[in-house]
Amino acid sequence: MTSTRATLIEVARHAGVSLASTSRALHGTGASPAMVERVRAAADELGYSPDVTGRSLRMKKTFQVAFAVADIGNPVYVEMMTAIHEVLEPHGFRVVVLSTGPTVDSTSELVRSLGSRFVDGLVVSPLRTDDALVEEIRSAPVPVVVIGRALDEQGIDSVSTDSAGGIGQAVRHLQGLGRRRIAFLNGPLDTTPGRARQRGFDAATGREGSDGTGTRALADDFTVAAGLAAARRLLDPQDGSARPDAIVAANDLLAIGAVRAARERGLGVPTDVAVTGMDDTEIGRVYEPSLTSVSLGSAERGRAAARLMLDRLAGDAAAAQHVAIGPRLLVRESTAGTTGPTKEGA
Repeated sequence: MTSTRATLIEVARHAGVSLASTSRALHGTGASPAMVERVRAAADELGYSPDVTGRSLRMKKTFQVAFAVADIGNPVYVEMMTAIHEVLEPHGFRVVVLSTGPTVDSTSELVRSLGSRFVDGLVVSPLRTDDALVEEIRSAPVPVVVIGRALDEQGIDSVSTDSAGGIGQAVRHLQGLGRRRIAFLNGPLDTTPGRARQRGFDAATGREGSDGTGTRALADDFTVAAGLAAARRLLDPQDGSARPDAIVAANDLLAIGAVRAARERGLGVPTDVAVTGMDDTEIGRVYEPSLTSVSLGSAERGRAAARLMLDRLAGDAAAAQHVAIGPRLLVRESTAGTTGPTKEGA
């Protein structure tokens, strides 16, 4: 019962609904989730393929939303992208993934390119921001939702999390385990996450460290390789100080680098050095040992951003909205040798 020549009328008849309802369901313009599911099932059974080009020309829309990040291979962004797609796809929108590049200027250039209307909206998670970029986003010709900073006061829809507070959760967890020489493995401080997570560590420990030695080290990037290089410096202190008995890493990739550095030195994790990460990524959950990590709700942030985008694409002219997603510590083998994750305080 499949035909590539099925018409919209045949889909409506097969679904048992009106032609108008069928059109709304397939185009993502006001149909209920149940109606969308029913009509799309009928369309799939009949092999119906809409004329996307003609639809775009008629409605002056691309039915594409861009998701732009600095590193499209980072597992955090992959989880966000999947969640954004799950929200937008039933409404007829495709997700186009783009790289912002690592600099503020490259992100600003991408935002300016929105003037060509190659997408109907942009969800962006910039690694670095400044006032000029915020202004570019605020005046963009299509809706933009930012994941990272609270920007509603600047007239920009945004989704944020409390990564500083999440680092504090990790520090308190390690202190509760009796760890006293806690080091911090962070990424670049000129980035939004780097600054926030350093602030959280300093607040939780009440002390200052130095770059590369003592209680903290800065990695060149938020990657496994950069984490490995920086963790080696932490575990081989050159100032005569004692080796740390715990490392709080600013993300899971840095944490994996720290575990590798410990193993190079014959140290057990968590027996000799406990390690925590951040982001609760799939790779961290299946790594050996599985990583204790602070979840920042990557999927939740993606879904929240997509819902804000849908409101704007539907013509919502309300004041800019901000959604905050809280951190949650998940305890696994890299700190406690547990057989399954538990939330902080559970």
